Amino acid sequence: MIQNVDVYDEGPYTCSVQTDNHPKTSRVHLIVQVPPQIMNISSDITVNEGSSVTLLCLAVGRPEPTVTWRHLSVKEGQGFVSEDEYLEISDIKREQSGEYECSALNDVAAPDVRKVKITVNYPPYISKAKNTGVSVGQKGILSCEASAVPMAEFQWFKEDTRLATGLDGVRIENKGHISTLTFFNVSEKDYGNYTCVAMNKLGNINASISLYGPGAVIDGVNSASRALACLWLAGTLFAHFFIKF
Repeated sequence: MIQNVDVYDEGPYTCSVQTDNHPKTSRVHLIVQVPPQIMNISSDITVNEGSSVTLLCLAVGRPEPTVTWRHLSVKEGQGFVSEDEYLEISDIKREQSGEYECSALNDVAAPDVRKVKITVNYPPYISKAKNTGVSVGQKGILSCEASAVPMAEFQWFKEDTRLATGLDGVRIENKGHISTLTFFNVSEKDYGNYTCVAMNKLGNINASISLYGPGAVIDGVNSASRALACLWLAGTLFAHFFIKF
């Protein structure tokens, strides 16, 4: 009986029985199996969109385990990535961020599983910005929604004037990827075009949003003028933002 078997106990064993006539022997080979164990795996990583990423997962076991990488942040059944110790991703996209699971399996025991998180930075893009109509004396809210990693910072402008909470009876509130500009008591002077700017260290983007009264027409000429103003504003903000960082 061999207690606390390890890999060094593997090999041939011979049992010999001495009799009056001649010795009898029997030979047996001991194979030692070892459950899979991940010994070395890459740490969590943050990269910019478009970069190349290499993840490493080294495992030991007897028999030698099969190493598989799987992307967990996708629909079930679509997460298989590769069957190799190395996972290489070139020109990584924001959709490829999330958790990656390394699994080592050799059918001796349950697979050893470890996870690595990839964070992909990308510049902001505004996914929702809608014009709003409201009557004088009522409460009006302009909303701007932007996706970005790191999370975007927001600023609001009317023409070339930056707005701030408490000035002219407005409140700016930023919650996650949504920024709102609230008018508690809309007056005629509040009507017009507003610019929402979303920015992070990788870039900035802006959208023009109108607050208008009943029956107002948002025409194409005014929209074009707003677009030119936004382009000028974006250049100025981008320069200031990078000086900040």
